[in-house]
Amino acid sequence: MNFGRGPSVVLNVGGTRYSFSREVLKDFPLRRVSRLHGCLSEQDVLEVCDDYDRERNEYFFDRHSEAFGFIMLYVRHGHLRFVPHMCELSFYNEMIYWGLEGSHLDYCCQRRLDDRMSETCTYYAAEEPPGDPVSGPEGKGRRPQGAEGGKWLERMRRTFEEPTSSVAAQILATVSILFVIVSMVVLCASTLPEWRAPENRSVEEQSRYTAESVREPSGIIEAICIGWFTAECIVRFIVSKNKCEFVRRPLNIIDLLAITPYYISVLMTVFTGENSQLQRAGVTLRVLRMMRIFWVIKLARHFIGLQTLGLTLKRCYREMVMLLVFICVAMAIFSALSQLLENGLDLGTKNKDYASIPAACWWVIISMTTVGYGDMCPITVPGRILGGICVVSGIVLLALPITFIYHSFVQCYHELKFRSARYGRSLSAEFLN
Repeated sequence: MNFGRGPSVVLNVGGTRYSFSREVLKDFPLRRVSRLHGCLSEQDVLEVCDDYDRERNEYFFDRHSEAFGFIMLYVRHGHLRFVPHMCELSFYNEMIYWGLEGSHLDYCCQRRLDDRMSETCTYYAAEEPPGDPVSGPEGKGRRPQGAEGGKWLERMRRTFEEPTSSVAAQILATVSILFVIVSMVVLCASTLPEWRAPENRSVEEQSRYTAESVREPSGIIEAICIGWFTAECIVRFIVSKNKCEFVRRPLNIIDLLAITPYYISVLMTVFTGENSQLQRAGVTLRVLRMMRIFWVIKLARHFIGLQTLGLTLKRCYREMVMLLVFICVAMAIFSALSQLLENGLDLGTKNKDYASIPAACWWVIISMTTVGYGDMCPITVPGRILGGICVVSGIVLLALPITFIYHSFVQCYHELKFRSARYGRSLSAEFLN
């Protein structure tokens, strides 16, 4: 060390003092502490620490003392773990400040940090405070070139992405919900026999996007709804910050799945003709037409309940996979045993419903989920005993991951509720102003 005097230095971290020799600082495992060895002036020292006492050769760091204590345990013993009752992200910030990385943590704590960071990124990605891009005392009274345009794009983006961020966003969300409801009502009503045209067209003929069908009331309403959804999707794409991230979002993919079938059907009608064999079959067009049901999922942009469900499924994918593995293993075991007991053994009575293991899998899944349609059931005594065991096992296996999923659902709901309340406060301020 080229600055300061004395054979030793003192680190004061949050009121806790640590004494080291000068030689130790040169190769200290913490990069911020080792930087003190190369300081040549008091200005260099103050770039590393918060304050410095020349008389006592003491360096002050306004950081979490308990967290630094656990970091010092890593320096001495080589094991780094989280501080009990401390947020993982807060401790990770302390690690970054002192020059450590997530790989220095023990494996169990690394998994906790990864889970916590994935949850936080999912929730806080859209939680950037709506502020002026120019902040600070230097930014007052002047704006850099393009700041007005950036602010306008940010306002447009929040209007389309955050339904509670402003009065205009609230009105836009209400209009979008009305279009979704109208389109769903038209879709459901179009399957009623009374909805058919006076000439009593067949279902295949109704699936065709002909010039006559477009001029009908249902065709006009459908075209208006598609036009609104298309314009909304295009504007949201234009004002988005990251175009690649916009395309990868699940809700935007659902929007494309709901919009594109209409244009594909129209193009197929234009290029194949109204009387082609493909049009008469009508199967492809009916499938594309029925994909409009995805519009219902668009309501997730405006309702916390659907957002909570999607966020919970995203965070609990491990538990969901574990649940599917439990069910698949149980299906393999019980379907093989039921097929053997009901049809495989020569007991004089063979149950034709259990002729194969895949057929028995259907009975297993409806029994484990306690649905019990009754379309197939065991008739032998061993088969009925196995059926009882299957039902009880299904209840136990399905109940095991439910606790984790429930707690994640509650956490997601509170987070989204807090987010909605925050934007609600900004909406109230805008309304009062």
